[in-house]
Amino acid sequence: MYFPVADIELSPFIPPLVACVISFFTSMAGVSGAFLLLPFQVSFLGFNSPAVSSTNHLFNIIAIPGGIYRFIKEGRMLWPLTLLVVIGTLPGVLSGVLIRILYLPSPRAFKMFVGLVLLYIGVKLCLDIAKRNAATPQKTAKNTHNSNKFIISDTKLNLKSLEYSFNGEKYQINTWSVICLSLIVGLIGGIYGIGGGAIIAPFFVTIFKLPVHTVAGASLMGTFITSAVGVIFFQVLSTSSFASAQQIAPDYRLGLLFGLGGVIGIYLGARAQRFFPATIIKTILAATLLFTSVKYIFFS
Repeated sequence: MYFPVADIELSPFIPPLVACVISFFTSMAGVSGAFLLLPFQVSFLGFNSPAVSSTNHLFNIIAIPGGIYRFIKEGRMLWPLTLLVVIGTLPGVLSGVLIRILYLPSPRAFKMFVGLVLLYIGVKLCLDIAKRNAATPQKTAKNTHNSNKFIISDTKLNLKSLEYSFNGEKYQINTWSVICLSLIVGLIGGIYGIGGGAIIAPFFVTIFKLPVHTVAGASLMGTFITSAVGVIFFQVLSTSSFASAQQIAPDYRLGLLFGLGGVIGIYLGARAQRFFPATIIKTILAATLLFTSVKYIFFS
């Protein structure tokens, strides 16, 4: 099959298969898989134009709803956190799209940016894993599954803080800290084409000390909403003077095939998440992030 925007020929079975495998593991941590799907497109498919970012956003729109449905059904969608994430990331994503088109059109510069972002996320996850292993062993996700407390409850949101209970423990974070973090994450996510979920989920876990099983749903929902806005913005700009000779609008064929695989992978990953300890989820993500980042920074 020929994909006109990406200007590549590819078997139609490869994109959904790759997206399904990636999304299965990454969705357990509240990440759609777009942050790894983009390196696949750039390195293996040779898709380097700004349109690869908008295609990644399109993947998120198609792939994420299945995972969101599972988190809502199981009572693990932290709606107040979702609201704060969306408020912060939306303006950041719009700014990031402009930066991607105007200042990072070259493949080399974009790969360096991607590598640095992935390196930072990977290092943060590794530090968190090491810190948790040195501390008292945490309860496994399997044990949590056997508890009747594996739901989010007692949520309270005001201008000062967000509070909620999960698995018998209470958590509290500052409202404005989340919004400011989301703004920065949205900016980076808009440039990259990931909506920001891959960046903000590790921050919630490492900086705010929130359990990964409670931030995954909010991270996916925030990514879905911001990606929808990102695709619209890319499409609008593709008909303006910003486009010039660049491909900006998504490759809808490629995005659809990736998205179909992502739907299955994210749904299954969200369903299986409670059976995997948080440490295993983070270790898989960290190893993949570090490998990809080193490749982009030093060997591209």
